[in-house]
Amino acid sequence: MNGEKRPEGAYDVLIIGGGPAGLTAGLYAARANFRTLLVESGMVMSQITVTHLVENYPGVPDIGGYDLVEKFKEQAKKFGLQGAYAAVAGLEKATLSGMPGWKVKTDAGDFEALSVIVATGANWRKIGVPGEAEFTGRGVSYCATCDGPFFREREVVVIGGGDTAVQEALFLTNFASKVTIVHRRDRLRATPLLRERAASNPKIAFAWDSIVTEIGGKEAVTHVRVANVKEPEETREIPADGVFVFIGLVPNTGFLEGAVKLGRDGYIVADRDMKTSAPGIFACGDCIEKLLRQVVTACGDGATAAFSAQLYVEDLKGTGYPR
Repeated sequence: MNGEKRPEGAYDVLIIGGGPAGLTAGLYAARANFRTLLVESGMVMSQITVTHLVENYPGVPDIGGYDLVEKFKEQAKKFGLQGAYAAVAGLEKATLSGMPGWKVKTDAGDFEALSVIVATGANWRKIGVPGEAEFTGRGVSYCATCDGPFFREREVVVIGGGDTAVQEALFLTNFASKVTIVHRRDRLRATPLLRERAASNPKIAFAWDSIVTEIGGKEAVTHVRVANVKEPEETREIPADGVFVFIGLVPNTGFLEGAVKLGRDGYIVADRDMKTSAPGIFACGDCIEKLLRQVVTACGDGATAAFSAQLYVEDLKGTGYPR
């Protein structure tokens, strides 16, 4: 890209988020010889890094989530991807050497770029019942990999019925004496393979058609109170030393309010090319509206977002190949 016009101090592509989508975008953008910066917050942990086992990433069977992300980082850095730790507070339009761009405002100062790729993922949704906030870190957890070893030979409750909930419940059976899955329906939403594994595991019990209404204890969690969704007056207590919550996700998109169009529940609206409603801003991974949220789909999104950003920046600079 010799002779190109490059704004002094500005990046061609700035990526927000260091999970699989962001790192894949970084790999593709850096490998295309674009000056690329990936900004990630040290306070926001990518879900994949605390996933005990990833067994459905093609070609890389049975690998820990943290190890897989480290491989992504090594590969992207080899092609020149730069990184910075900072919490992003917002985006503002900017003019960079006569070209439209974006100022990314962070707690470590501002960065400027011609294009921005948002790959901020999502965090675990809270259940919002009495005791949840009070006992977080004292029995309430959102990460079985992080906290499972603290519950050896103890009884725990897992709230949720999707793939993540069941997979984490199965992992917890390596430590706990009993794992009770509390689910609001009469069957799990998880894939058939995970359902079969859970049903055949002697350490796993089920509380069907039930929701947790309270998490109780004194210094630490001792029980949860559940209500039957079909008969709300029917309640009971389940003994538990730990409560693990896996009921869905909330996208990390609050800083984008007013910058791009957000859809239901705050997910970013992006087209099949990962373009958002704002020129020069692209989005990928778990923070966008889509059907399936998996590592492999995040990587595909990231590659597409990077290529779209590449075409956009080349058009800005007048270096693009005629299409």
